[in-house]
Amino acid sequence: MAKIIATLLFLIFLFLSLIHLYWVFGGKWGTEGVYPTPDVQTPPKNPGMLPTLIVAIGLFSCGVFYLIKVKIIFAELPLWLEKYGLWFLLAIFAVRTIGDFKYVGFFKKIKNTRFGQNDTKYFAPLCLIISFLIMFLLLLN
Repeated sequence: MAKIIATLLFLIFLFLSLIHLYWVFGGKWGTEGVYPTPDVQTPPKNPGMLPTLIVAIGLFSCGVFYLIKVKIIFAELPLWLEKYGLWFLLAIFAVRTIGDFKYVGFFKKIKNTRFGQNDTKYFAPLCLIISFLIMFLLLLN
C-alpha cells in the first residue's frame, strides 16, 4: 500500500513540476490565477524564470523522495532527511492547507480574486490531499 501511495504522490509532484517547467519555457496556459493579489484590480506580480525553475526542481525532488522512502528507487539519504523528511513535508502541506489567513489556504480572507477562487477550488484541497497521503505513508512506515 505504501508503494501505491508513494507512486501517486510522485505522479502528482511530477505533474506539478512539468507545469512549472512549461511556464519556465514560456508557456502561458494555466498562468491566470496562480499568484495571489490583494484585489481583483491588481495584476499579479509573477515570479521570473529562475524562481519558477527552482520550484519545478523542488517539486520533482519531493516526488522522487517519496519513491526513495518506499524503496522503489534506491538511494542513500542523509540520516536527518531519512528520519524527518516526511514529517517536514507533512508540515509544509498542512500549513499550506490552513494558509496564511490572508491570501492562501482554507482560512484566507481575500477570496474574491482569481487566485482566491482557484485556491479554494483546487490548490488548498490538493494540499489537503497531499497531507493525508503523506500521513498515510508515515503510518505505514
